[in-house]
Amino acid sequence: MIAHLKGLVASTGIDHAVIEVAGVGYLVGASARTLAALPPAGEACLVHTELLVGEDFLRLVGFASAAERDWFRLLTGVQGVGARVALAILSALEPNDLSRAVMAQDKATVARANGVGPKLAERIVRELKDKVGGVALGPAAAAQVVPAGASADAVSALLNLGFRPAEASAAVAAAEEELGAGAGLDALVRLALRKAAK
Repeated sequence: MIAHLKGLVASTGIDHAVIEVAGVGYLVGASARTLAALPPAGEACLVHTELLVGEDFLRLVGFASAAERDWFRLLTGVQGVGARVALAILSALEPNDLSRAVMAQDKATVARANGVGPKLAERIVRELKDKVGGVALGPAAAAQVVPAGASADAVSALLNLGFRPAEASAAVAAAEEELGAGAGLDALVRLALRKAAK
């Protein structure tokens, strides 16, 4: 699986970007929010990715943060939510806003996204409530912003191991505080796992 692309922005379109890595241009579908976060053409970027595989296609979808990618995975796990609808939701709502809407069972906020009707919005908030139960609400939600670089990848690794977002973020933050800002991914994940196990 392709976890991320690190290269130059070759071009952007309405719903995609082309990221050039070692002379190869990768067509990456993306939300409006991710496209807005990309630097101008010719500049370096890091895009977190998800590879979608179908009977007759392979498609890369890119995200400005690991948190946005993780929400994409959660959203596409809901019946009736495909990649296009998930990207529309992520274009309309930041990950923290989406967390608050799901925790508050606020289907009207989710329904603001293009292509999301009231019934689908209700299904999304109902099915995902237990999956984001660890995310804090209110002022503490600011602490849930996923940092860039190794920290973001470490949080993603813990989420993939089944930790809740709040637990993963707190464990990685504690590990980074102990190891320092320049810590590598392996060291961060190992120490974060020890911190989360306590």
